[in-house]
Amino acid sequence: MGMFDWFRGRRGSGHLDGHDPATDLGHLAQWAAGHIGVEAFVEPRTTVTDVTVVLVAADGEWTRRRAGGDAGARRLSERLNIPVYDVQKVGYPQRMRDYDARRRIERQRALRSELEER
Repeated sequence: MGMFDWFRGRRGSGHLDGHDPATDLGHLAQWAAGHIGVEAFVEPRTTVTDVTVVLVAADGEWTRRRAGGDAGARRLSERLNIPVYDVQKVGYPQRMRDYDARRRIERQRALRSELEER
């Protein structure tokens, strides 16, 4: 074990941050296979995260993972045969915001119902 290995999330992972790109790509492929009307939205690199891709289904459900850079996101969309968009140019789809709003309402209702049962 190296001097700084103790500070890493996973020992011997081979990645400084303990991140496994194959796991992310596998998740995205599996998620896309289980949903209808999936589109990919590439998010830019920030000071906190690498390039990510958001997959959005027809009903607005979504998932986000690292994509292996912009080229990785484009390769993923080609492999999955789904359209890919640059989120800085087209923005997020309205159905994604609507899905989040519905989920928020459902959580609030569930919390109220749980409090009323007590």
